[in-house]
Amino acid sequence: MKDVAARAGVGLKTVSRVVNEEPGVTDDTIARVQAAIDALGFRRNDSARLLRKGRTASIGLVLEDLADPFYSPLSRAVEDLARAHGTLLFTGSSAEDSDREQELVLAFCARRVDGLVIVPASEDHRYLEPEIAAGVATVFVDRPAGGINADVVVSDNAGGTREGVAHLIAHGHRRIGFIGDLPRIHTAAERLRGYREAMADAGLPVHDGWISCGTTAPDRVRSELDRMLAGPEPVTAIFAGNNRITVTAVRVLADRPQLVALVGFDDFELADLLRPAITVVAQDPAQLGRTAARLLFQRLDGAAGAPDRLELPCRLVARGSGELPPMA
Repeated sequence: MKDVAARAGVGLKTVSRVVNEEPGVTDDTIARVQAAIDALGFRRNDSARLLRKGRTASIGLVLEDLADPFYSPLSRAVEDLARAHGTLLFTGSSAEDSDREQELVLAFCARRVDGLVIVPASEDHRYLEPEIAAGVATVFVDRPAGGINADVVVSDNAGGTREGVAHLIAHGHRRIGFIGDLPRIHTAAERLRGYREAMADAGLPVHDGWISCGTTAPDRVRSELDRMLAGPEPVTAIFAGNNRITVTAVRVLADRPQLVALVGFDDFELADLLRPAITVVAQDPAQLGRTAARLLFQRLDGAAGAPDRLELPCRLVARGSGELPPMA
């Protein structure tokens, strides 16, 4: 900075004001200082500046699984907004394991990230209380935190499922099966709630054998589908609780001679190219990521107030599989 000051014929304080975009410097002086900076190849020491402010210009993102196509646009949206704020993003996968989630989160905090965006795997986030009290801004996305009150951005999982199941009912289906994820997962529980509400709204019974909640392992999903589609009164339609279940359902139903209506929660690649194309209840993962990141940076910029809960709508995308009529 001394060399810049000498070349521009100004004091060190003036150079500091120009570099940090502070007021009180004339346009002519700014131009002279900038010309000296360009000529000398001066670069501001952001690390020292940020440490003086108690910030590191970095945030952490914890997802369930980086390999899941649902999380790719969510992650990219957070990264894009972080980049726009001059902030570096660290990302890791919890693999739906609460211990691994905590390990990742605390590792990010140990590296002094300014904030966190978390897709929670744990049901108890009280371990974060000291970090939040120390100033680490934290926003949960896709699912709420457990045991603490914190900012969260979610999709309308129950409402989206209600719409999807009501769509099947409107096309004549009365025996509708539901295959979902582990019931301890917030999104899975909300989607099951939406299924039950849609059936109740239509005055339809729900038999225990029409519901299956568990892992998304293809073998389990295939076995449960085969069971629901067997017997004298099989289900005539399936609502699949997430994109991984839907993909397995597509494979199973393709091998059956009788057409079975299918609606899946979450869109997936090539769903529109299948025959029939797959009707889905679509979330907007990119919007989830953008909204969560925007809320995080608002908190980092000093926004106060009680934690927010933002719920984004889903939309039904009718493509053909959900419009198939019941087969006798």
